[in-house]
Amino acid sequence: MSFAFAKDTVRKGLDAHSAIGLVCCALLYLICATGTAVVLYEEWQRFEQPDAPEMTSIAPAAVQQGIENVLAAESDRDTTTHLYVHMPTEALPRTTITTDTQAFHVDADGAIVVPEENAWAEFLLALHYRLNLPAVYGMTLVGAFGAMIVALSISGIVAHPRIFRDAFRLRARRRDDVATVDWHNRLAVWSLPFALAIALTGAMIGLFYVSGGSMAASAYGGDSEAAIAPIFGAEAEADLTPAPVADAVPALTYMAREYPDVTPYYVILHDPRTAGQHVQIVGEHERRLIFGEYYAFGPQGEFHGTAGMADGTVGQQLAASTYNLHFGNYGGLPVKIAYIVFGLALTVVVATGTFIWLNKRARQGRPAPRLAAAWWGMVYGVPVALAATFIARLAIGNTAPFVALFWSVLALTIGVALLRKRNSSARAAEPVLVPAE
Repeated sequence: MSFAFAKDTVRKGLDAHSAIGLVCCALLYLICATGTAVVLYEEWQRFEQPDAPEMTSIAPAAVQQGIENVLAAESDRDTTTHLYVHMPTEALPRTTITTDTQAFHVDADGAIVVPEENAWAEFLLALHYRLNLPAVYGMTLVGAFGAMIVALSISGIVAHPRIFRDAFRLRARRRDDVATVDWHNRLAVWSLPFALAIALTGAMIGLFYVSGGSMAASAYGGDSEAAIAPIFGAEAEADLTPAPVADAVPALTYMAREYPDVTPYYVILHDPRTAGQHVQIVGEHERRLIFGEYYAFGPQGEFHGTAGMADGTVGQQLAASTYNLHFGNYGGLPVKIAYIVFGLALTVVVATGTFIWLNKRARQGRPAPRLAAAWWGMVYGVPVALAATFIARLAIGNTAPFVALFWSVLALTIGVALLRKRNSSARAAEPVLVPAE
């Protein structure tokens, strides 16, 4: 299969493809590599803290007991504004209760066992999600790179009219630029649907702050909560008058009775111990791509309705489907393996794309040896820096300085690559002394 683009269109497409790739290659490589690793987010958490209690399910009464135990443990501070109960799931069979300031694993009876310690997994997620930057800046930047992947995919097709016809032409044994180009083009074709799906959903998630903020400013008088209420539901009016803690038992019992095909995996308590508190249950729908539906309950378990993520407008269902589609949180282990394979392919495509450009410059008599060395340092540096942070987690523990360590090791790896290149160039430039006859 080929596309009959005019030669001038092909040339412009190739120029656009190269320009976009060069602008974003380093951070794009980092985002793709960390995105591949974060597919195993739950598995990393279990590896980090193997002694946390695990269970396949937990009784509603035990959930309520856990809520009360955690709130009692925070009696010496201001009551949290939100309390989250992660229910046991197949991927993460643990019950974890999180407040505004801390998190605990509880056992099957609701008793606090150990604090949650998954700082490395959280660091990895933040590195992929927002490059360890503040959320509004980092997520916006990552979202923009998602849009760039879309542009790279489209411009790559335009720049290579025979890309689909040559989909299985791989000259991998050649030890020259041809092999690099073939690996780049073949992996790009094979991973194209995955790349577009990941890029589009990543752009939607990452640019949420920009789009949501713009909508709030233009149509809702700057009220961001009102802007997203048509999609995710509106928050109830706050009433901070002290009151006994809400009861989650009747809400969970109602779910089991009225929605037996829905699996609750999150219980959210808003404004606990106030008269305005209410309970939200996030339920997973079997064979649906949505991350779940919100079920709203009053403090004594009276059902108030759903947000509409499962059966609302097309826009709501689309918004609710982006997260699972982007992170591969559906279909169990086979889907995760597929995401890892395609994620690695996409990472290789980004890496080889820059090597192709560098090789082209060298063939044109404009080599960039320092830039090539820096890129080699980047390609090797990201996995080395991730491995260093993981070793630090095992050696130092949950308090290791993951962010500082990652960026320091990455900078050091690039610096070493540049230094080695300079030293090799200096040795090559040394005069060869020939002994006199």
